Amino acid sequence: MVVAEKESSNELLQIISSFDHSSLACNPNQASGLLEALESENQIRGEYLSGSDVLYSLEDLQLGAKGDLQKLSPGHRVLLTLGEQGVSHFCYKAVLLDAKQQSGAFSFRCGVFIVPKTRSHEWLFSSEEGQWQVVESSKAARLIMVLLEASHANADMEDIQKDLSPLVKPLAPADNDKGNQIPFMTASDGIKQRSVVYQGSSSLTGPVVIEDVVYENTDDDVSHSLPFRRLIFERTEGLVQSEALLTRDGLFDKSVYGAEMKKASSSSKSKRRGALKRNNESSSKMKVYHGYLASSYHTAIISGFSLISSYLESVASSGNRVKAVVIGLGAGLLPMFLHGCMQSMQIEAVELDPVMLNLARDYFGFTEDKRMKVHIADGIQFVRDYRNLYAAGNEVLLSSNGSCKLSDAESRSTAIDIIIVDVDSSDSSSGLRCPAADFVEESFLQNVKDTLSEQGLFVINLVSRSPAIKDAVVSRMKEVFSHLFCIQLEGEVNLVLFGLCSESRIEEDCIPDAALKLDKLLKSEHPEISQSITDAAKKLKRLK
Repeated sequence: MVVAEKESSNELLQIISSFDHSSLACNPNQASGLLEALESENQIRGEYLSGSDVLYSLEDLQLGAKGDLQKLSPGHRVLLTLGEQGVSHFCYKAVLLDAKQQSGAFSFRCGVFIVPKTRSHEWLFSSEEGQWQVVESSKAARLIMVLLEASHANADMEDIQKDLSPLVKPLAPADNDKGNQIPFMTASDGIKQRSVVYQGSSSLTGPVVIEDVVYENTDDDVSHSLPFRRLIFERTEGLVQSEALLTRDGLFDKSVYGAEMKKASSSSKSKRRGALKRNNESSSKMKVYHGYLASSYHTAIISGFSLISSYLESVASSGNRVKAVVIGLGAGLLPMFLHGCMQSMQIEAVELDPVMLNLARDYFGFTEDKRMKVHIADGIQFVRDYRNLYAAGNEVLLSSNGSCKLSDAESRSTAIDIIIVDVDSSDSSSGLRCPAADFVEESFLQNVKDTLSEQGLFVINLVSRSPAIKDAVVSRMKEVFSHLFCIQLEGEVNLVLFGLCSESRIEEDCIPDAALKLDKLLKSEHPEISQSITDAAKKLKRLK
């Protein structure tokens, strides 16, 4: 029993508890949850007491409400409102941030970063930790982050900047060069041309957009252009769910596309950042080509198969099939690539939303056959049910054999060799963009391990800008899996994690040879793709 006494004081005070972890050892999970709730509440109260969430007006700041506005104060953060009726067209909510380290080389003394309404709820812009990351990457000594709202929906960005210019000038530090105009920045996706081919909604996923895009050219060496088709959930705008290369009739002509693929695969930049130009082909004739990996994290996922390449080789050589489960179908691009290049793989995709399966079929060329099956189910429940089925099957086999160990054939008939979790989170404000929080709970991770074969591999695509969240997920996975590896994508937020069930571990210096063994198993038509997978495998790092 927990007894809480409410005081009659009008002041907002910290909650004081008379217990700690040691006194609540009877149920550690409940005790931990209770203490976390108290700590969270006290943090909110502490921020309020410190005034960190108070909105100040420009007049308040000019009168010294938060110190001398003309001087830079490292680590200074103030929430404020800009504009008022009769002075500006709009009112704005903004955050003033002075870089924590003032000794570095700054590109400018003061800058403005405009966050569109569709992205203002994201962790990167709505949380204090995320905002400091934006400050660091902006190279500004003082950054004024302006968060647009619904009232700005119909305004042109140019009009917004004109409206803001006189409002932000008084916020510049005294040593700012008066001759220089304060620069404006905003989040951009680098799209040169965009054509929406589908716009609809699902009761589970919400609004969905499929678009054909052409990126801004940032590579002068690229002489030809490649268009891409993208799947986007509006609930996580700014995060591309799936991205596929479009070719004429979905076929590959080396004379047209070969040079671009080679240059694109050798580039460390993501295709989302604009490495390619516009294609001159009519979009109506263009179809998805499944032999190309447009998403760098897909390349990283497959490169992790190197960790069990010896096992995969033995299964293939014995005439058996590697059983893989992909949770999160999306556009079906990863399953289709695996289906095409690994003939010995049996793939089962698990998708919660039936609308996604229809979109994958209609717009991304996804197909099913005897080696590719789709289950419309909850991924967590699917793994739990499969674990129970696997456990029940083992008991039956053990009973009929009268022995304590299954034969390899019997074990292989039910066990899964590879489980990949590639799903997004519907709560983008939590700081965990991928996967949903339930997929990194210890109970699910344990079910995954119980479902995998003895040499099984668990892969999860983790997207979060919060170091604390990443550390928490890694810590949980270490508790469950014998060995843990990762690939941090260069220039990306994605951290791809690999959990191994086997007690015997592979040393990092053996990974290049293991990657070559995987390369022989992959039947890719393009050496450039195989090379990019091999190169990614060399970035595998063991998490100790």
